[in-house]
Amino acid sequence: MRERIVKRDPDHLPERDRVRAPEGAHAAELARARQPGADLDGFRERSLRRGVNPLFYWFIRALFVPFFLVYFRMQRIGREHLPSSGPLLLAANHRSFLDPFVIGTLLRRPVYYMAKRELFEKRWQAVALNALGAFPVDRGAGDGAAMQTARAILERGDCVVVFPEGTRIRSGSLAQPRRGVGRLALETGAPVAPVTVIGSDQVRRGWRIRPRRVRLRVGRPLLFPTVERCSPALAAGVTDRIWACVRLQWEWLGGEVAAAPEPAPERSPDREVSRAA
Repeated sequence: MRERIVKRDPDHLPERDRVRAPEGAHAAELARARQPGADLDGFRERSLRRGVNPLFYWFIRALFVPFFLVYFRMQRIGREHLPSSGPLLLAANHRSFLDPFVIGTLLRRPVYYMAKRELFEKRWQAVALNALGAFPVDRGAGDGAAMQTARAILERGDCVVVFPEGTRIRSGSLAQPRRGVGRLALETGAPVAPVTVIGSDQVRRGWRIRPRRVRLRVGRPLLFPTVERCSPALAAGVTDRIWACVRLQWEWLGGEVAAAPEPAPERSPDREVSRAA
């Protein structure tokens, strides 16, 4: 006897038989992906093919430089260390939304930098940032596409700003870096200039932009050999070397230094003898 196959309307299925919609972080991820401003690959491709918008970039820079010098009393130390041409990787600490813009004033050529993907969800904001050299990075995962974009920009001879801390550190001492900057340095052979920004975290309070002094210091670029296969241990070692130079600039400007861990208490010989007995 043949069994009868009955097709049921999905809208009339019992609750237990329905396929539930994704919840939590996965649902939010799908929602962001459907937004028109979330075309991350498109913005990365534009950074590679077209680069910055020259008219818009130099117009904004012409406005920002005198404003920063007067309103923020911006001080730039060590600019003579930066080459005027060729690939350059700028490794800097990250305190404020202002950091990419003040770092961009260190050179007289366009500077590219990674920006979190949330900044690309509004279409107008995404287009403006992309025209100024920003390309998106997904900080929640190992974003290989963003690293590939940065690598291609360096290989064509441009500048890329990287914040090894991975996010803004609003107060206190420097945070521990991630090893992506070491990997970029080893894979591209680009010189790495350590940069420190201090004072930018005091500028913004809510929507107010306050006249607080901002200072930058640049160290001499570091050179590393190019390798075909970069192991995590090698990338971490190079990152530590770069970050030590960033920390040196930070301390020179008077930045807060992390407290050294307290040494473990030494055991008395009498106690050791009593335990052995």
